[in-house]
Amino acid sequence: MKNSHFTLAILVIFSIIIFSKPSHQQSNWPPNEKIINAFGVLQIWKAQITSDPNKLTDDWWGFDVCSYTGVYCAPTPNDPLNTTTVAGIDLNHGNIEGPLPEQLGELTDLALFHINSNRFYGSIPKSFSNLKLLYELDVSNNRLSGKFPTVVLSIPSLRYLDMRFNFFDGNIPSRLFDLKLDALFINNNKFTSNLPQNIGTSPVSVIVLANNNLNSCFPLSLAQMKNTLTELIITNSGLKGCLPTDIGMFEKLTVFDVSYNQLVGSLPESMGKMKNLEQLDVAHNKLSGHIPPSICALPKLENFTYSGNFFSSEPGTCLKLPSKGDGGNCLPSRPSQRSREQCAAFNKFPVNCNAAGADCPRGSPASLPPPSPRPRSPLFGSLKLQTPPPPHHY
Repeated sequence: MKNSHFTLAILVIFSIIIFSKPSHQQSNWPPNEKIINAFGVLQIWKAQITSDPNKLTDDWWGFDVCSYTGVYCAPTPNDPLNTTTVAGIDLNHGNIEGPLPEQLGELTDLALFHINSNRFYGSIPKSFSNLKLLYELDVSNNRLSGKFPTVVLSIPSLRYLDMRFNFFDGNIPSRLFDLKLDALFINNNKFTSNLPQNIGTSPVSVIVLANNNLNSCFPLSLAQMKNTLTELIITNSGLKGCLPTDIGMFEKLTVFDVSYNQLVGSLPESMGKMKNLEQLDVAHNKLSGHIPPSICALPKLENFTYSGNFFSSEPGTCLKLPSKGDGGNCLPSRPSQRSREQCAAFNKFPVNCNAAGADCPRGSPASLPPPSPRPRSPLFGSLKLQTPPPPHHY
C-alpha cells in the first residue's frame, strides 16, 4: 500500500508540472496507459537511487518517459494499434548507486535491460519473471549479491545474459544451461559449485565462466556444443584433469582460454584440427610433454600462450607465431625456464590421460604448488574478460 500511495502522490505532482512542459518535448502526448505506468515505475526507481554522479536521471520528470536518458520506446509487439511502450533501458557506465526495485517487473514490454558498470546492489528482482519479452539482460560490473538469481531462468525470450563482476555465490543451477542463450557471462563472481553435467546442452556460442571456484573436470558434455561454440573461457576456476582427446572437434572455436587452472597431461593432437582458433591460452597449469606441431601451424592462430607449465619440447613453428609465451616450462635452450630439479621432480609423477578413469585424476604431486591465481577485482578484469561481443538489438 505504501508504494501505491507513493505512486499516486507522484502522479498528482507531475500532472501539475507536465502541463507547463514545452510542447516540443511532448513526443508521446497524451500518454497512454503503458506510458503512465512506466512513469510511476521509473519515479519509484529514481526515488531509491542514492547517487547519480553523471546525472543520467536528472531529466526523469514528466510523463514523456520516452525522452528520459537511457529509456527507449517502441511500438508494443503484436499490437495492431502500435501503442507506444518502454522497450529498453540502458544506463551503462552511469556509476549509479541504489537497489533495483520490484516494480521494474511491471515494465512487461522490456526487450533490453542494460545497467553495466554501476553500483546497484541487492539482487535481480523476482518480478523480472514478468518480462516475457526480455532478450538481453546485462547487470555486469555492479555490487549485486546473493545466490544465483533463479528468476532469470523463467524469462523465456532471454538470449544474452551478462552477470559478470558481481558478488553472486553458491551453486550454478543446471537449469541455466537449458535456456536458449546465445551468450553467457557469469565470470568474476563467487560461485563455488561444480559445472553441471548438462552444460553441453546449451546452444550458446560464447560462454565465459572464469574467475569462480568451480573445481571441476573439463566437462566432457561440451562435445555436444561443437557446432555452436565459438568462444570458451574458463580461466582461474579450479579446472582439473586432462583435456579430452577429441577436443579438436571444436572446429568453430576462435578463443579457447583455460589458463590458471590445474589441468594435467599433454595437449591432445586433435587440437591441430581447430582451424578457426585465433587465441589459445593454456598457461599456468601442470601440462607437460611435447606440443604438437599441428597446433602452431593452425592457419588463424595469432596468440598461443603456454607459459608456466612443464612442457619439454616445442616445434619451431611455435617460435614464429606473432604472439606467444613459453617461459616457465622445461624447454631446453629457451630463456626463463624452470630449474632442472623442478622439472625432474615433476617427471617422477607422470600422468597417463589414456588410462581408465584418468580423465580427471585425483590429486597431484605434493611438491608442486597450485598455480598462482590471477588478480581479482570486483569491477575490472582483463580486457579479454571485460569486453563482451557487441550486444544484439531487438
